[in-house]
Amino acid sequence: MDILYFVVPCYNEQEVLPETSKRLLAKLQSMIQAGQVSDNSRILFVDDGSKDTTWQIISDLHQQDPHYSGLKLSRNKGHQNAVLAGLSYAVKFADITISLDADLQDDIDAVDKFVEQYKQGSDVVYGVRSARTTDTAFKRSTAQSFYKILEAFGIEIVYNHADYRLMSRRAVEALMDFKEVNLFLRGIVPLIGFKSSTVQYERHERFAGTSKYPLKKMLNLAIDGVTSFSIKPIRMITAAGVGVLGVSAIIFVWMLVNAIRYGLSTVLLTLFSLWLLAGLLLVALGVVGEYVGRMYMETKARPRFFIDQTLNKE
Repeated sequence: MDILYFVVPCYNEQEVLPETSKRLLAKLQSMIQAGQVSDNSRILFVDDGSKDTTWQIISDLHQQDPHYSGLKLSRNKGHQNAVLAGLSYAVKFADITISLDADLQDDIDAVDKFVEQYKQGSDVVYGVRSARTTDTAFKRSTAQSFYKILEAFGIEIVYNHADYRLMSRRAVEALMDFKEVNLFLRGIVPLIGFKSSTVQYERHERFAGTSKYPLKKMLNLAIDGVTSFSIKPIRMITAAGVGVLGVSAIIFVWMLVNAIRYGLSTVLLTLFSLWLLAGLLLVALGVVGEYVGRMYMETKARPRFFIDQTLNKE
């Protein structure tokens, strides 16, 4: 019978963990009793360098029930690295892994459909939001823009999918072959190419605590996604440079003709052209700098995380 590991990244989740652990255990036990998964299945909480009592709660849960396991990173490495750390550890024991956030926004009852799709031959099952009614208007518009921008840059991504997904053992093992330091799992997983499917679910409001993905982190994630999978921004700058060069040539000819005919002052137009070119150059330097910075990080090939402690009764 298949062994299932839930991989749950946690960062300062002391408010929600007691309820999350209770609901996940109830779901796991119901699946075990129904013969869907093995009793050796586990709920693996990954503490991403939390500053509150998150790890203590995980340790207490592990003592209470062996179905709770824990993984403590040596320091905060970010959500994507925490998910990857959990998957890299779970794949040693599990036939199936399901990653989901600790805030109870992902519908746990959709797990049964995930497993059903897996048993029908899917190595990867993506959880896809059926609607965004619980989001604010600002978050809804920015999230939709995020997916559309990635698609415009030619990045293969599942629309309205975050990191709620099932992966088979061989899919996780394939994922481990990707060595990127700047992780964007939503873009990497589709590159594996194994058979995949989707399951729609309704996303709930956060049970307690505050979101660990504010606007700044979402923007950083979007930049990681674009720069890790597409060079279109550099090509767009090249095209813009050619366009500005052509417009500048036309303006120069126009200024020269008017200066000869009417003796008109061209100071304002010249200043405008200078500001336009300066702005374009700064944007170009910024975009190229992002790529150079990411190449610099990749070439150093530093470890993505270190595991400080583990709690698991195999």
